[in-house]
Amino acid sequence: MYRKLIMLVLTGALFMSCNEAQNTADSGNPFFQEWKTPYGVPDFDRISTDDYMPAFKKGMADHLKEVEKIATNPEEPTFENTVTAMEKSGKLLTRVANVFFNLVSANTNKQLQAISREVSPMLSKHNDDINLNAQLFARFKTLYEQRDKLNLTGEQNKLLEKYYKDFIRGGANLSDGDKEKLRAMNEELSVLQVKFSENVLHEDNAFELLLDEKDLSGLPDGVKNAAAEAARARGYEGKWLFTLHKPSLIPFIQYSDRRDLREKLYRGYFMRGDNDNEYDNKDIFDKVVNLRIRKAHLLGYKSHADFVLEERMAKTPANVYKLLDKVWPAALNKAKEERAMMQKMIDADGGDFKLASWDWWYYAEKIRQQKYKLDEDEIRPYLKIDNVIKGSFILANKLYGLTFEEQDNLPKYHPEVKTYLVKDEKGNEIGIYLSDWFYRDSKRGGAWMNEYRAQSHMDGNRVIPIIVNVGNFTKPTADRPSLLSLDEANTLFHEFGHALHGLLSDCTYPTISGTNVPRDFVEFPSQVMENWVLEPEMLKLYAFHYKTGEVMPNSLIKKIKNAGKFNQGFATVEYMAASYLDMAWHTLTEEQKHDVNAFEKAAMDKIGLIPEIIPRYRSTYFRHVVGGYSAGYYSYLWSEILDADTFEAFKEHGIFDKKTAESFRKNILSRGGTEEAMKMYINFRGREPSIEPLLERRGLK
Repeated sequence: MYRKLIMLVLTGALFMSCNEAQNTADSGNPFFQEWKTPYGVPDFDRISTDDYMPAFKKGMADHLKEVEKIATNPEEPTFENTVTAMEKSGKLLTRVANVFFNLVSANTNKQLQAISREVSPMLSKHNDDINLNAQLFARFKTLYEQRDKLNLTGEQNKLLEKYYKDFIRGGANLSDGDKEKLRAMNEELSVLQVKFSENVLHEDNAFELLLDEKDLSGLPDGVKNAAAEAARARGYEGKWLFTLHKPSLIPFIQYSDRRDLREKLYRGYFMRGDNDNEYDNKDIFDKVVNLRIRKAHLLGYKSHADFVLEERMAKTPANVYKLLDKVWPAALNKAKEERAMMQKMIDADGGDFKLASWDWWYYAEKIRQQKYKLDEDEIRPYLKIDNVIKGSFILANKLYGLTFEEQDNLPKYHPEVKTYLVKDEKGNEIGIYLSDWFYRDSKRGGAWMNEYRAQSHMDGNRVIPIIVNVGNFTKPTADRPSLLSLDEANTLFHEFGHALHGLLSDCTYPTISGTNVPRDFVEFPSQVMENWVLEPEMLKLYAFHYKTGEVMPNSLIKKIKNAGKFNQGFATVEYMAASYLDMAWHTLTEEQKHDVNAFEKAAMDKIGLIPEIIPRYRSTYFRHVVGGYSAGYYSYLWSEILDADTFEAFKEHGIFDKKTAESFRKNILSRGGTEEAMKMYINFRGREPSIEPLLERRGLK
């Protein structure tokens, strides 16, 4: 995710006079008061839907007044009266935006969605009002050009550089006419992005595969029980319900003997946003792509990818393709080998059909059981969600000395949320952690980490972060707890890695603290955490059978390890296909009207994607790239090079080695974006990363 799927660009929104701003002020609005809650956790119990828009409007108005004061300061610009002053501005807007956009993703409703549609273009305008403020930019430009004489710390220099580049990339050097064009593009993009996401959520929630008992052949009892519970929750007594949400979708296409129903469900999944109905996303996606091309040209870039990658570790589209092209051939060959194995099984069983995409998960599971004597449902009883969560806390304690103390006095935005006070090895309070792991209709799909408050300590004022993890795992039923698949356990550890990146931040300025790092670096600390999930030493600390309490046996661990590289061709290819698709769209250099499906097919044909595998995300539901990961979905692979190489360091000294962990914390987790990403990595590892551990891990050497 994130892991960070909510892009809180503190950027602004509505121009209003001081009188208008005053009229919105309501002493009863909890956003206008200091929260008296423990640790300043948002006062969820007092916040109502009606509070958001007045708070947004006042927050934007206050922010613009603060910015104008900085811009018109008669004194010569200094780091304190310009850069630090900007860091301290916009507190009300930050507070309401952090709460609102987290809830729009995690616990939305029609009222919040309506506010999102209304406020997004306002925030776009507000952002432009700041980025295009000539007086303000002039102060930052003066400081930037004098930076070598200002005796700045490394962190201050990095912050100044970031602000200056953000102004340039935000259009500060454009003519007045071009600035107006940019404003219009940004506003239109903000509206399209909200609509795209809403359409996907609607398609997710609208599809239902409602079955009778005769349709359940092959499904494990746990899967059937969860489906029955889901049906009852929607008023379908005596039925079994399957949806497009991963905890429902994956077990069905993995185990169901009914090929026709597997096709129906999987087709529902990969046709989201492509049904030529009111929620169709093809035209929206095409408009987003063309607007991004136009914006890139206006700012002096060849393509949107060139614009985005300038501030990433990769730097150029050519470097992204260099990485993808290095891994793709081996991954595709491995996937073709896996396809041949599955077709052989189909033929042996007398199946008169060719393998299709809705068959892959089913036959992969069959082969896993036959060749490796491993049934995915054999693993789940050892991965009760409470134990997996406890395991992530144990790992954080063994590596970094952290403890997580559950709290019962902190406000929550939903009853399923759990809250924790996080302390370091010395007992110091370092953050608040919220977790919200179960699926519900009011939550967008996937899993992610975000923050309600960033870590900082300006002027000696230590502000601890408030971090949240959100997921979509199956809820407990009346007779069975929530049992995770191996993939879901990896997801939990992954997102918890993002959380640690936020919690262990030790930076002065919020703009470059925590996970505010390049996109192709931000997934690195989270992916590192996945490495411990299946280590035997780690499993013995958390993988207990939910009925017997017995630790996962060595025989099962061995089977999991033996099967570890199986189906890696599929996993790598479906991910990389989406990465190539992202790059194909965003390296376009000329605007034109696209047939989205035809373009997608041509892009996949170009790389030789086999028809039995569909990209992990098709264009019409590719929320990553319509949101903050445009020209950036490759980042997971880029980061995996770093994470695989990092875990080699742990294995060299012991997977719980305190010295290695302390170096990782000091040079990576605590540093936020205060240094260049590769420099931070070299400081930790002593050299640049090697790709060999990644290829070895995926069985692609």
